[in-house]
Amino acid sequence: MKEYKMRRGEYLEERIPDMKATVEDYFGPITGTEEVNGHELYVVGEPKNPVFKKITVGAAKYSGKKDKLAVHFEERDAAEVIAEGNADAAQDAVAAKNDFLLEATGRDAKSRRESMKRAVEDESPDI
Repeated sequence: MKEYKMRRGEYLEERIPDMKATVEDYFGPITGTEEVNGHELYVVGEPKNPVFKKITVGAAKYSGKKDKLAVHFEERDAAEVIAEGNADAAQDAVAAKNDFLLEATGRDAKSRRESMKRAVEDESPDI
């Protein structure tokens, strides 16, 4: 499960006022909810893109802090997807993930990578 921060001064509920509808637009119908680390998240059990097995997504709410986007993309084995003749779906899956994360966070892939890299560096002990 990864958690993504919004851009400075922006909030998840402002960027995506209807999380359920947005998730369904990008990935397919929501089949239920699941509690992960104390957060109630939506589950797309049968995503419309065959690359994905399951998608868990929603707001990670913390008292006194801004909400973060919590998301986990469970993907099928690439060889299995290709054997089924769905190789083109891989590009669509990457585009759907990146477009959704950009809409939710306001950050492109490069910015999200740099932010996560800084977070890991901040957590590592000084030697």
